[in-house]
Amino acid sequence: MKIRWFGHACFSIESMGKLILIDPFDESVGYQIPDITPDVILESHQHFDHAAHDLIKGDFELVTDPSAREFAGFSIRGYRTFHDEKHGSKRGENILFEVVTGEGFRVLHCGDLGHVLSDDLLTKIKEPHIMMIPVGGVYTIEGKTAADIARLVAPNIAIPMHFKTPALRIGLATVDEFLEDFDDVERKKELVIDSPNELKGSICKVTVLDYN
Repeated sequence: MKIRWFGHACFSIESMGKLILIDPFDESVGYQIPDITPDVILESHQHFDHAAHDLIKGDFELVTDPSAREFAGFSIRGYRTFHDEKHGSKRGENILFEVVTGEGFRVLHCGDLGHVLSDDLLTKIKEPHIMMIPVGGVYTIEGKTAADIARLVAPNIAIPMHFKTPALRIGLATVDEFLEDFDDVERKKELVIDSPNELKGSICKVTVLDYN
């Protein structure tokens, strides 16, 4: 499995020769539009910085709801959450997607999560292999809250997203507050793992990916 970060909340997951793209953004966000041809696109909500599938090449399946399904060897299901701490009254709903790859990796993408998670949802999503979580605040949870949630969910690897970088044109906080809560932090261009067995013994290791 290979995971790439294109900036903001946009990732690709490549597995068994197939490709998922999550939360593509438009040109106004500041990052380069992904030059890939995915088999499936997931969108956590329909804001311009997460739902620009019209700018992506190819004939792909588009998923914008939480129904469980299978496409291109991926098992996909979503959980309804909110874009804010007021049950969506400020910014609407959000989908937390769980993707299971052909190799057996469980990958969580939190979209624009804006609140702490309920005990019921925590039970359902606990201990994935990979968790992608927003940390930049303003429109989502901020860094300290994200760190608390990551420890509760207890992924093998936590990947921060939706934070300020030199390329981003949206006013968010940097990744720094989130990283302050963790000792085991690495930076990589992309994340490549052959088997879930490689992650045994790792709990909440933080991997910061490079969008360039």
